[in-house]
Amino acid sequence: MRCSTQFEKDEWNAGRLVAGVDEVGRGALFGPVVAAAVVLNPEDRIRGLNDSKLLDAPERERLNRHIQKRALAWAVAAADAACIDAINILQASRRAMLAALQLLPQAPDFVLVDAVTLEWPGRQQALIHGDARSASIAAASIVAKVHRDALLCRWDTVFPAYRLASNKGYGTPHHLAAIERWGPSPLHRRSFAPLNPGEEPQLFDDAGQG
Repeated sequence: MRCSTQFEKDEWNAGRLVAGVDEVGRGALFGPVVAAAVVLNPEDRIRGLNDSKLLDAPERERLNRHIQKRALAWAVAAADAACIDAINILQASRRAMLAALQLLPQAPDFVLVDAVTLEWPGRQQALIHGDARSASIAAASIVAKVHRDALLCRWDTVFPAYRLASNKGYGTPHHLAAIERWGPSPLHRRSFAPLNPGEEPQLFDDAGQG
């Protein structure tokens, strides 16, 4: 797959605003799912945009600075662990993405969403693997990832036993062992395995990648 502007071009050529929307943190055991909406400037193309999972942290940080400075608009929203436990991770992710869109200073004419559809009154297109195919969705994934990682680094100082700064809340071996020893914090997702015995646990490596 190649990340490009093929899904934005026709809209841009017609003078319409295009927003990309994505979320990060769906598979984590701790903390919120975070979503971002980004309206790129077709006259100021940012090189190197790609799925945030395929970029290392310094490159994500660099691109995030460019996006926040050069995009026409961007916004971030989140759904916390209590919301996730109450309505499930899919619905919480959709709620966060919709909230990010609604925080934009101007409603876009067209929305590109990674994988899902939203309760958005305007035109939208859901793209499977959209963060690796659409520059707008990739930009949103980068902004959301950098924002969530910063949150987890701050929570690491509050709950150091879980090493959240390194695992970003995902179920690494150390994180799972810490939950077993100390129990979950108030910000863990109680509906997720291993906190919920009825769910099948998913193991991540120490970088928080599945």
